[in-house]
Amino acid sequence: MRDSRRETWAVLDRWRRDPAVVQTVRSTAAATISYVVALGAVRSPAPPLTAPLTALLVVQVTLYSTLTTGIRRVNSVVVGVLIAIAFSALVGLTWWSLALIILASLVVGRMVRVDEFVPEVAISAMLVLGVTQVADTAWDRVLETLIGAVVGLLFNTVLAPPVWVGPAGESIEDLARRMRQLMLSIGEELNSPTPVERAAARLHEARRLDNDVADVDAALRQAEDSLRLNPRVKEGLLHRIVLRTGLDTLEICAVVLRVLARTLTDLAKERGPVERFPRELGVALEETLGHLADTLVSFAVLVTTRVSENADEAEARLHGELQAARASRDNTAALMLAVVQREPRQWQLYGALLTEVDRILDELDLDHRSRRLMEELDRATRERRERRRRRLSALPARLPRGRDDRRREERHASGDR
Repeated sequence: MRDSRRETWAVLDRWRRDPAVVQTVRSTAAATISYVVALGAVRSPAPPLTAPLTALLVVQVTLYSTLTTGIRRVNSVVVGVLIAIAFSALVGLTWWSLALIILASLVVGRMVRVDEFVPEVAISAMLVLGVTQVADTAWDRVLETLIGAVVGLLFNTVLAPPVWVGPAGESIEDLARRMRQLMLSIGEELNSPTPVERAAARLHEARRLDNDVADVDAALRQAEDSLRLNPRVKEGLLHRIVLRTGLDTLEICAVVLRVLARTLTDLAKERGPVERFPRELGVALEETLGHLADTLVSFAVLVTTRVSENADEAEARLHGELQAARASRDNTAALMLAVVQREPRQWQLYGALLTEVDRILDELDLDHRSRRLMEELDRATRERRERRRRRLSALPARLPRGRDDRRREERHASGDR
């Protein structure tokens, strides 16, 4: 009984952190509330369905996306309703009037710059034209649109959307674990004759990591949006930079891992159906790749850890993994040098393997990460300061000039003449 209750809570917690579930619940609630408000505010024989329609379009997963895309969505719906008002006052609904309203909506939508929501202008216009034939009733649709927009914006402002840093961190750790598993699988095949087909299959797995990186990037973009303009978040810029630089590092490591798989595939083609490495060197390489694989996961845990005590523990673990990986790398380099002196034919491939291991170690190095974080923080601070300076410098030009200002400019102009 207790185990089943624990499993139920685990499922509910997983749903609570799922962006799709949260988006569904929030959109449903906002649409329902806007419909109830419109029922009391609009006196129309037709049900006020434009209000929940607008609320569905406005409410987004994050507060930042609501305020940025929501305004364009509201603009597109209002423009569509106004076009429908004009057509309902002049003509009825026929095939040629429908064609004209679609054409006009798409053209006007591009003129008012609603960007990716241009089709929603035409959709709103067709919906309103289909249920409205009188201009007075169409104005009720405008009021419904405004009600849905206000409810949607207030819903995401008062009830601030959740912060999606946790799911983004989990996706980063999952990516690191997939890379670790691939690296361990490659290491296990170093001490036995490996067919070219199997080596090529590992290369394809490494290439598919690009899709995993793209998925993590999408989750991270959502997390970055959830941190912007969110009153629940402090030091949002730092969190965004920590996660973004962490993903950048893992992406570089994924590229190097793909090159490593390519090198081992070329070596399998060179040596044919025999062992690619002498026994002692193969064991050393497997050990090095195992340490590298563990270091990847430790790095991901450090990047996604937010509590200071846990961060210190994760940093100490990563430091230990890096030391073990470097010691194993030095041992592998010594054995590789001895093998190359006996068999100099494949020294380029052996050297490439060592270079790829060094590149991953350099990317995961703690000092390298600290420098990268400071550089990104400085760059973001400079960009923010520059944007603020440009806004302040443009402010006087937008303000209305007083009589004294105009007289001063006239005196300067006459003096110049």
